[in-house]
Amino acid sequence: MKPLSFNKILPKHFQPIITKMLKKNLRIIEKLLAQKKYTWDNFIAPLEVINERLSFAWTTISHLNIVLGTKEIRAAYEKCLPLVTKYFAEIAQDPQIYAAVNNLTKSQEYTSLDNVQKKILKDKLRDFQLSGVALPKAKKKLFVKLNQNLAKLSNKFSNNVTEATQNHEFYLTKKETKGLPEHALAMGQEAARKKKRKGWLFTLDQPSYQALITFADSRSLRKKVYIAYATRAAKVNLAHQKWDNSKIITEILKIRIKLAKLISCKNYAEYSIATKMVKNTKEVLDFLYDLAKKALPSAKKELKELKNFAQNLQGIKKLEPWDLAYYEEKLRQKKFSLSQEDLRPYFPEDQVIKGIFAIIKRLYGITIKEKKGLSTWHQDVRFFELYDRKQKLQSKLYLDLYCRENKRSGAWMDDYQTRYLLKNRKIQTPIAFLVCNFSPPLNNAPALLTHDDVLTLLHEFGHCLQHLLTKVDYIAASGIKGIPWDAVEIASQFMENWGWQKESIKLLSKHYITKKPLPHSLLKKLLKSHDHFAAIHMLRQLEYSLIDFTLHLEQEAPTSKRLKKIITEIQKKVRVTPNYKHGQPLHSFLHIFAGPYAAGYYSYKWAEVLAADAFSKFTEHGIFNQRVGKEFLSYILETGGSEEPLVLFKKFRGRLPKIDALLQQYGIRN
Repeated sequence: MKPLSFNKILPKHFQPIITKMLKKNLRIIEKLLAQKKYTWDNFIAPLEVINERLSFAWTTISHLNIVLGTKEIRAAYEKCLPLVTKYFAEIAQDPQIYAAVNNLTKSQEYTSLDNVQKKILKDKLRDFQLSGVALPKAKKKLFVKLNQNLAKLSNKFSNNVTEATQNHEFYLTKKETKGLPEHALAMGQEAARKKKRKGWLFTLDQPSYQALITFADSRSLRKKVYIAYATRAAKVNLAHQKWDNSKIITEILKIRIKLAKLISCKNYAEYSIATKMVKNTKEVLDFLYDLAKKALPSAKKELKELKNFAQNLQGIKKLEPWDLAYYEEKLRQKKFSLSQEDLRPYFPEDQVIKGIFAIIKRLYGITIKEKKGLSTWHQDVRFFELYDRKQKLQSKLYLDLYCRENKRSGAWMDDYQTRYLLKNRKIQTPIAFLVCNFSPPLNNAPALLTHDDVLTLLHEFGHCLQHLLTKVDYIAASGIKGIPWDAVEIASQFMENWGWQKESIKLLSKHYITKKPLPHSLLKKLLKSHDHFAAIHMLRQLEYSLIDFTLHLEQEAPTSKRLKKIITEIQKKVRVTPNYKHGQPLHSFLHIFAGPYAAGYYSYKWAEVLAADAFSKFTEHGIFNQRVGKEFLSYILETGGSEEPLVLFKKFRGRLPKIDALLQQYGIRN
């Protein structure tokens, strides 16, 4: 299949394409159900194929909505959203389709199916139950309607965060720019120039916010920026009232509770984990609080050190939330003679990408080549093809790395086209989108990444590899499909480790002017800074994980007062850093209100245990050990959702996962 001409896909095309495909799918499903006998080849496979084609079209539209997001695109997307949501919700609870799948599991043919096919059927039956297949007709309709409303609200939540982030502007005076590095000043000037203004313009998008909160010497400016960021899309922020997510949060939680109760779950957390690795909600809470307990002593030491440093440096008697990143960076510079900005010239985007490709080739024998001249959705987008050891095309990848107007914030991978075995015995080539929001090229220099940006890019490449290198022939278990959500972060967090290894950093770095790799002196300082305030950062993630999971344990829709109480109680238990009492962490929590992490944000830490332990096998045998690389490829990256994650992990590691490697990475000693 030839790559799409994205510039020819206009908003006016969205609804006609989707409507036509939905009607066609329903006609095909009717014919499939009219058969007397159901088999894998005459029912399951063709049903998967038509839904994969629809998903491809819908992913195209959804992708354009979040990376371009003009008013016209948003409006056209919103017209299609209820149609697609309704289709998939009704298919997921169709009694005839369910009966066909169920009958197949009891037929003679079932015994001749392979283990992957059997797992897919087992997962499908589970998903039918979770989608309300056993509900009476009226409740089924309600279930579908609730899912449509949920999709609409999630989309509105995301749009509000994007608008609040990009439309909150800070025009700085010359005095306020004090402390900002050259790169940040150039970024601010370029933003002002685009608005036909002089001076320096910053917003709340990540490159802008991080520059101001980390480097601005003006404490009053940092306070203003922090408060604006901490109250994004919330009515307490007077500038954001038209993008207020308060009612949307309440409505989303209310709908999730109704959905869970419709299928006899106590709460949405119980509903969410039904498809995950964990066995029950207690296991999640025990894991998170146990990890917090281990991290707290180290975090308290880190905070004490930071307080003493701030007081000795500038006489700061009381550390505030808007001081943390600033003094943490100052302390990094003092302890390690190192700043993120010192590293930026050594991580030009193109060298980082070449380095990641070199790492992937050494580990897995995969060669990645850029292909130019293709039509994409933006001039900054790059396109690559992945080839195996025999130089056979294996997969394709789009890279969209810079922040821009109307683009959703954050970084993510999206599985665009799925690998599977076609009827003619050929393979459909998998395709992925990798999207970030890095600072773009400035002043005739290439895009220069911080080391944190490098880690983000490695993380997303880990997700991509699991989708692009899969060898599973069936759609439902190919790539990241069929993988429990609390295991899907293993491959991504595993890949981050190569951002902290001497051998791999040499591949990732090269000064954009001198072309020299990162000097040994800077490399040594970077590696020494690995666990700088790591325990505090871990507690921050645990705090968000606990807030997410606890609020989804509620059996009735929580009031705003109850939500605040949940957040406050968790912060008292696991937070050591100063807190802004008017902060609104839920109002911009895209992962759980506009993404797939509801009652699943804990997945990052849960999967990180397995990722750290998996990487420890490389540290034992060599980080570029080809045998170990081949094993990780075979057992983790190629297997998709064909087998349970713990079974696959045990095949790779030779045992069940241990937490020791993760604690060691964070410098936590118990």
